[in-house]
Amino acid sequence: MLALRGIDVSYETIRAWTLKFGPKIAADLRRRKLAPSPRWHLDEMVCRIGGERVFLWRAVDDEGEVLDLVVQNRRDTRAALKLLKQLLCS
Repeated sequence: MLALRGIDVSYETIRAWTLKFGPKIAADLRRRKLAPSPRWHLDEMVCRIGGERVFLWRAVDDEGEVLDLVVQNRRDTRAALKLLKQLLCS
């Protein structure tokens, strides 16, 4: 858009703008975010991160938005239940 107007901007300028305005924009987007759907479920997945097998527990609402997640190197049901209780109380 700026190039169409004849304005030449360097990568360093873009990086400086990102550092200056990025946190403000992110905070504004978080503030505008709608509340999650009241219907959600808890998923358990086994995946590889960095070549290591890990267990991923995540709470997902009915629109597919991830509410919270826990990554563990071993299957720990107690930690998953703690996540579930934390979500129920909030």
